[in-house]
Amino acid sequence: MTTATPATSGLRIDQPDFRHVMSHLPTGVVAVTGVEPTSAQPVGLIVGSFASLSLEPPLVAFSIARTSSSWPKVRRGGRFSASVLAEGQDTVCRSLSRKSGDKFADVPWHPSPDGAPRVNGAVAWIDCEPEQELDGGDHLIVIARVLRMSTGPGEPLVFHKGRLGSYRDTVAA
Repeated sequence: MTTATPATSGLRIDQPDFRHVMSHLPTGVVAVTGVEPTSAQPVGLIVGSFASLSLEPPLVAFSIARTSSSWPKVRRGGRFSASVLAEGQDTVCRSLSRKSGDKFADVPWHPSPDGAPRVNGAVAWIDCEPEQELDGGDHLIVIARVLRMSTGPGEPLVFHKGRLGSYRDTVAA
């Protein structure tokens, strides 16, 4: 295990070590999907950094790699839907994580009122519109306003230590 003093000391954090340490934090798996306006085709990607940001106004935040070719297409559509994937939706996660090909070929979905794809069987969905993008190093931090939302049955798909799995009840907080 590598430990480091604050970055101001000049010590550089090793990327594989950083990735390994952060993999110990379980995250939800969220499909961010929209419609690319010029082609009218569904577009999307998977994020693992989705979080509520503000209750008033209702805002969410997530991060996207600057190298993403999918996020600019989603952003161009204006409004998008965020589907919190359910346990057992591993194939949906893998499909929407692909770099090329028809990402939606194996993804059952239905349109939101704005036309953005909502993944069938997700444990929750949140329709949004982007408000702001902030610099986050090699990522963009996207802040979006919540327009509509709802939940469905089931438990969320979880990403932990490089693996997809399910949530198990522990002790209530």
